[in-house]
Parts: sequence; C-alpha cells; structure tokens
Amino acid sequence: MIRRRNFLKKVSAGVAATAAATATASPSQALAKPTAKPVVVSTWEHGINANAAAWKILNQGGTALDAVEAGVRITEAEDNLSVGYGGLPDRDGRVTLDACIMDENGECGAVACLEGIKHPISVARQVMEETPHVMLVGEGALQFAMDQGFEQENLLTERAEKAWQEWLKEAEYKPIINVENHDTIGMVALDADGNLSGACTTSGLAYKMHGRVGDSPIIGAGLFVDNEVGAATATGMGEAVIKVCGAHLIVELMRQGNSPQQACEKAVRRIAKQKNAKDIQIGFLAVSKQGEVGAYSLQPGFNFAQYAQGTNQMKDVESFYS
Repeated sequence: MIRRRNFLKKVSAGVAATAAATATASPSQALAKPTAKPVVVSTWEHGINANAAAWKILNQGGTALDAVEAGVRITEAEDNLSVGYGGLPDRDGRVTLDACIMDENGECGAVACLEGIKHPISVARQVMEETPHVMLVGEGALQFAMDQGFEQENLLTERAEKAWQEWLKEAEYKPIINVENHDTIGMVALDADGNLSGACTTSGLAYKMHGRVGDSPIIGAGLFVDNEVGAATATGMGEAVIKVCGAHLIVELMRQGNSPQQACEKAVRRIAKQKNAKDIQIGFLAVSKQGEVGAYSLQPGFNFAQYAQGTNQMKDVESFYS
C-alpha cells in the first residue's frame, strides 16, 4: 500500500519533465487507429497532463489500472477550478467529489459526495481493493478514507470561493454547455499486455444542490470496462448519461460489432431524444480491445487527449448538433 502511494507521488512530481509535445488535430484525425499498444485517452484539455503521468507508467510496462489512477490524480491536484483541489463548490459552498475506477477483471470501486479528500480516485481504488463493496458515500466514504490514511484538508480555494460568492448574487442555476471541461476527467488506458482499465473523477456540476451525484462515480454510466471488448467513459450532464447507462451502452454496442466511433455516435443519438438535449453537453470516449479510439459529443466543443506511439495530442470531436 505504502509503496504504491509513494510511487504515485513520484509519478506526479515527474510529469512536467516527461510530458510529450502537444498538438491539436482536426475532427477528421480524431479516429486514428494506434498501430501498437499502449494507448491512453482522457477527456478535455487537462487530459494532456494526466496522459503524461499515465504514459510514464504504461511506457515502463505498468498496468492500465496503475496508469489511470496516476493520470487522473494529476487533474485532481491542479488548482484550476477543476476536479478535486480547487473545484467549484455546490450551492452551499461545499466541495463534494465523486470518482470511480474499474480494472480488467471487472472489479470496481467508487465514492460519492466525498468532502475534504484531494484524491477521491485513490479512495475509490481502496474501496475496490479493501472492501466487499463497490460504492461508499458521504460521511461513510470520508471515514473510510481517513481510516486508510488519507489526510483531510480544505479543498475550497480562494479563487473557487470568490467564484461561488459571485454566483450567490443571483444564485441562478443554469449549467453552461462545455463548462464540464473544468469539472470532470474520464480516462481509459490499454496497456502493453492488452488489458483495459478506466477512471473517472469529478467535482460535479458547479453550484449543484448539496448531495447531488451525477454519472461520474456510477459504474455503467460514467465508466465501464469489459476486457473482452473495450472501455468507455463519459463527460457532461450526468443525469442524461445515467438515463441511458451511457458507458455500458457503448461497450455493449461494441460487443455487437460496432466500432468505438459508431458506438459513441449511437449512444449520443439515444441521448438526443431526451427533452432537454439541445440545452446540455454530453461527450463519450471509447477504446476497443484492439486500441481503436472513438469519440462523439452532443454539442460542438468537446475534445480529448490521446497518447499513443509516443505522441500526446489534443483531438477535436464531431458532434450531433453542429
């Protein structure tokens, strides 16, 4: 346990020195098929730094599970109104975090509405490895984290608190399309041994009702891994993803013979039937057992980071609504 945590800290410290050059690809390039394993993909711009940490493990022959945990921990620790530390609070001014992780054996763990712990993804992994449960929430999740040696700290930064105070002047709750690029990171990795794992972690919608939980910590909604077929993750309005069991839907479509791209597109079209679809954003990202990548979104503006064959680059995604 201690060795793994120390290793993750070393990985985080060395990310800046190991990140590869970053480029931006057009939507037509977004579906390039890696010719060799490993490969790691993650949602939004902060995926570049997260990918670099994950790739360092993958490139040394490490497991996809270790890679996705180390990768999203980078985003959890960044003070940029993002996941974990510095994340925007709920309407009561409380930073509540959700996360889940899933490995190649179908084992999984999750936490929801967790406060005061910078790395909910690592707590989720401990739930998976050290308990008979899949999900712990609220005070129970916090107590478990502290029992496992995690330190409680204040995650509400001065900048996030200032943004919340400004929001309170009108207290209008109307999520903005693509604001999710600050709130969530979903990551899927395929390692050199051909095994898949995934992780998803979030601070949830800014100024949400206290206690609200979206799709990110829910296995089958925000994340799903089937080592025989592929893996998928989601970002955007979690309620819409939950209603179609988004990540699981994509993997099952892949099992039926659809490519990752086809599966993501079909899942988005399913969500487009919901009554408020034109007012929200949903983005799906998937990787097949063979390393093929697919991504599609409801609205323009979604992008993802892909690290494969020694190159870490951002890729724009085509959308249902143009």
